[in-house]
Amino acid sequence: MANQSAPTAAPIPDRVTPEAWKALWGSAIGYAMDGFDLLILGFMMRLISADLHLTPAEGGSLVTATLVGAVIGGLVFGVLADRLGRVRVLTWTIVLFAVFTGMCALAQGYWDLLAWRTIAGIGLGGEFGIGMTLVAEAWPASRRARVSSYVGLGWQAGVLAAALLTPLLLPVIGWRGMFALGMFPAIVAYAIRKGLHEPQAFVAQAARPSTRSSLRLLVADAATTRISLGLFILCSVQNFGYYGVMIWLPNYLSTRFGFGLTQSAAWTSVTIIGMAIGIYVFGHVADRIGRRPAFLGWMAGAAIMVVLYSRLTDPFALLVAGAVMGFFVNGMLGGYGALMSELYPTAARATAQNVLFNLGRAVGGFGPVAVGAIAASYGFSTAIALLTVLYIIDMLAMWFLIPERAGAALEQAAA
Repeated sequence: MANQSAPTAAPIPDRVTPEAWKALWGSAIGYAMDGFDLLILGFMMRLISADLHLTPAEGGSLVTATLVGAVIGGLVFGVLADRLGRVRVLTWTIVLFAVFTGMCALAQGYWDLLAWRTIAGIGLGGEFGIGMTLVAEAWPASRRARVSSYVGLGWQAGVLAAALLTPLLLPVIGWRGMFALGMFPAIVAYAIRKGLHEPQAFVAQAARPSTRSSLRLLVADAATTRISLGLFILCSVQNFGYYGVMIWLPNYLSTRFGFGLTQSAAWTSVTIIGMAIGIYVFGHVADRIGRRPAFLGWMAGAAIMVVLYSRLTDPFALLVAGAVMGFFVNGMLGGYGALMSELYPTAARATAQNVLFNLGRAVGGFGPVAVGAIAASYGFSTAIALLTVLYIIDMLAMWFLIPERAGAALEQAAA
């Protein structure tokens, strides 16, 4: 549970083992594959829609379906990871995601593509939470936030690869070839994960399993329920803002400034680089000053930057401001793994990471729909500016609902 009354494990020694590095690389590469897949969908949306005769609503629903599938996968695989082991279940998720990403290349129409995207999303749903749990349990507490941010950087590496490679490869291999390409990083991640062992925290917990389900432990008492509510709000805002901006940014740059695919990719890449720097810096700051001050600072920065970005009309100013906006809007991604790991026991840690983050993804899945609807009536700049309201809600949730437990020993009691 969230309270500290139950026995806790001794802190992991401040020594980085080869196993810890394997856990980090395996989780980061798997998450990179997820980022690559989701962004190429944004870049290819127009081409896929023209080829399969999709309406704008059907095209947008492909992203939403992927993220809804992620909620299902997060729920199922999070519980299984707390029961059967982090490494084993993480391998299942990567295989499922890879196979059905490849199936998207064979789609003949809207409904089969929607089905393959949904099932691929189920595999994607297990990636983030289980990988973050694996890393948090393998690394010492003094470095927990920064290594969580390195897993988050895996996502940004995949997204950046998509932004740079899509303009080069899409004219040559088409959207079907791009989906097929999305399968290859899974082979690398799978190979790394085959050499991993379960963390000692999980092995100790498995020897004396909890009498309650891991889902029940997320609302075990009033304090834990408040924490779970707060984290749900944080994860929802994080995903809503990210997907709302990133899915529509290439289209916005194209329609407003007449940018071609290569130019849109360049502008998007600068925003992604800003995000990557933000994630890296956030992890180090959170380890030094604590989780709450770091999150509150980044949330305030995001609220300010989305308003500023929405008022700019000069392409170069948008380029610079996009990087700064990305620094704050997505920089917090690096902190969720450490934050949630310290707030839940080993018996529910993977469940908490997967369920809460993927419920946030489900809400975030409506980001492209909401931004698109508001943009259609009032313009993209207005739609982006309205995101500032969400970041204010984010700050309130962090202030009133989330306690500070930076660097705490991970609780292993069987609650």
